Amino acid sequence: MKPAVMIRDQLADYLTQHGLSINQFAIRSGINSGTLSRIINGHQPIAMSHLELITAGMGLSEDFFYSLYVEECFYYSAPTWRRLRPFIVKCAELGRTDCIELLVQNLLDNLTYVPMLYEVAEGLFQQGHWPAAALLYENVSASEKYQYSERLATCQYRLFQIALGDDQSTNLRAATLFESYIPRLNEADQLDGLKDLMHVYYTLQLWNKVNELAIELLRLATIRYDLYCNPKYKEAVKSGERPLCFYILYAHLMRSNVYEEYGDYKKALELVPLYSDVDWIHEESEEAKRTVTQFQEWGKANTYLYRLLDGQLEVLDDYVNYISTQQGEIFTALFYIVKSANLYNWSVDSVLERFSDYMPYRIHLNEFGAYNQQIKADQHARFLVELGVYYLRNSRSEGIGYILRSLESSSKLNNESMIFKCVDLFEQNRHIAGEDEQMQYKILIKEVRDANEKKTHINASLV
Repeated sequence: MKPAVMIRDQLADYLTQHGLSINQFAIRSGINSGTLSRIINGHQPIAMSHLELITAGMGLSEDFFYSLYVEECFYYSAPTWRRLRPFIVKCAELGRTDCIELLVQNLLDNLTYVPMLYEVAEGLFQQGHWPAAALLYENVSASEKYQYSERLATCQYRLFQIALGDDQSTNLRAATLFESYIPRLNEADQLDGLKDLMHVYYTLQLWNKVNELAIELLRLATIRYDLYCNPKYKEAVKSGERPLCFYILYAHLMRSNVYEEYGDYKKALELVPLYSDVDWIHEESEEAKRTVTQFQEWGKANTYLYRLLDGQLEVLDDYVNYISTQQGEIFTALFYIVKSANLYNWSVDSVLERFSDYMPYRIHLNEFGAYNQQIKADQHARFLVELGVYYLRNSRSEGIGYILRSLESSSKLNNESMIFKCVDLFEQNRHIAGEDEQMQYKILIKEVRDANEKKTHINASLV
């Protein structure tokens, strides 16, 4: 059915109202007068480049005719990819996902468009236009007739990456939906998919899952590395975003971290050589060399760290002197130093004073960005609560302020275990909280309750 008002009708009305001839508007807009005449008379479809010139010539916003353009594309002639692709990209740039959705609903009656829409989605994903990319991935996934296809798995991987944010319950849902698709990804993406999935489960403190995924990452990466070392297969082996050796070393590092979280610091220490002794690595790229150097540094730092966490106070001075030369590691080190002090009732005031500039939380990225944003935010909240415990243990009232800051951060992350810990600590020490802190606590608790009620309502509406 023909739309009631077409773009060409509105253009003709504009010319009449402003007393302009086709030639005059052609000069103003930069469109050939013959082309303009054919467009107005319905003898030629409107190309995307012409739409932009017409809109500018009429002095309208760039996306003024976008909703009508979807209808134009399907009414005057069979849709052509030459017109549709630039329109989708422009809609993504301007945030007009409503128009993309209308267009896709019309297109996917013909499944030959599925690969083309997937290719556009990949381009939009790389350019950072994630809302539009997500819409395309969702529609391509729904139209994919082969449930074990690599394209379907890649769509689910991208949707997982797009979904990740500060809310841990949302991250858990995204991880749960994505995990079963990992074996269907191409072999290179499997490595990055496992790594990204580990990050989510790490922030959720699901250590069994982290260990399980680390073992699988080690298995797959080792197979691919062995093939890479075979001259017969070397050229055919593709890595992920990082050199192959990275995934092997990273799997060992994450397993070591798991034992650390379990409190088995001796076992964590035993695994350090697996990612710091690197004589077996034959990859020669500059990135591989940087990877090796970084893991050797982590191995050295973690050797100090696990000894410290194991109660070896004599290593503290060496550890502090070491991290003072590693600016990117100072925040993480301070977290573990305070944690150790709380475990063994040590005084580390001199260390906190030495690194007082790091007490206001600041993100110190290292070159490899080993922890994603969710892990940094999670560690921030955990550091604040450890600092609060340290000061309260030493009868210093400023500990209450750190507990409240941790509660605020944990609430934003929707980290329930940390919220409960902060609430418990505050209630135990409520008697030393000032009036302002009591009021701040009351406000934060109300925000937590409101967020939980909203989440319960949303979940109920989905049942």
